[in-house]
Amino acid sequence: MSKSTLRVPAEVRYADELERLRAADEAEKRPLPPGWRLSPRAVRSFIVGDPALQVSRKFYGDDPLVDRAVVTLLGRQALMLVGEPGTAKSMLSELLAAAISGTSTLTVQGTAGTTEDHLRYSWNYALLLAEGPTPRALVKSPIFQAMETGRVARVEEITRTAPEIQDTLVSLLSEKLLMVPELGPDELVGAQAGFNLIATANLRDRGVNEMSSALKRRFNFETVKPIADRAFEVELVSRQLAESLDTVPAKVEAPADVIELLVTAFRELRDGRTEQGTPLKRPETVMSTAEAVNVAHAAALEAAYFGDGRVGGGEIARALAGVALKDSTEDRARLRYWVDNVVRERAGGDPQWREFLTAARSAWD
Repeated sequence: MSKSTLRVPAEVRYADELERLRAADEAEKRPLPPGWRLSPRAVRSFIVGDPALQVSRKFYGDDPLVDRAVVTLLGRQALMLVGEPGTAKSMLSELLAAAISGTSTLTVQGTAGTTEDHLRYSWNYALLLAEGPTPRALVKSPIFQAMETGRVARVEEITRTAPEIQDTLVSLLSEKLLMVPELGPDELVGAQAGFNLIATANLRDRGVNEMSSALKRRFNFETVKPIADRAFEVELVSRQLAESLDTVPAKVEAPADVIELLVTAFRELRDGRTEQGTPLKRPETVMSTAEAVNVAHAAALEAAYFGDGRVGGGEIARALAGVALKDSTEDRARLRYWVDNVVRERAGGDPQWREFLTAARSAWD
């Protein structure tokens, strides 16, 4: 991929780290599960970090959850990651697939338009008409490819797909076989060692297309929760912002107190209470750490190209409007209540909150 590519897969971005972990496995003669590129211990280190090997922490959250996820993928059960939007479920699934299989791109994005072909196989119709059903005309789905090569496949937002499409996975996960009857009655693809599947689902999508009990039994469920530690969240937002600004030619500075303000705003609105314990009505919109990073990035771009290069409370308030004020009139009233009461009180003794208050009252009307 070129240097201008906006986002590269984890196995490409962290190729050096993966190679160091692979070398450590060889040096310590750690046993590798069948089909795995790294040992379970190395997979864990890739995700939660290993300073001794200069491996960065990539997932900020519940480290035991990572252990349980790795153990699940060692067995016959598939892994289901559920949680609120923006809790890094997709990132965790990508990191797991990259470390275990060396590729994270065998992925199906679940939508209302996902069909059985996306999960099994389809045909190159030009070749099908010219040659009939031959292996050359077969178009293999990511799950098909994962089965025949012994790798981890991913299904994102599985509950966005129709129930009858979801249930295509039942036989694939239980029998570990995929039939291609068009190629002959005995044409079977058996999953090779290392094959497994990681699916993700948002808790807010619960009930959109409820999974059948048969399919649920094929998964171990793990809930990915929002970051509980405030200091961790501040550190993560700061780090992600710095990385996102690497390609911005203009100079920009985001002071620590501004990042603190941003994280405070998101945590209060997400939790439904202020830091002092005053209850608030939670907005319906997603107030995740990932969205906080997006707000910080937008505020930094405004400061870089339209301001003096220093992010302040005003830039944060204007960028936050695009996340918090979408299509819910109730959310607008809830956020205005927070501004008029909580933010106004803080603005008396803090210039950044004062700047935030002024900009919010102007931009949020």
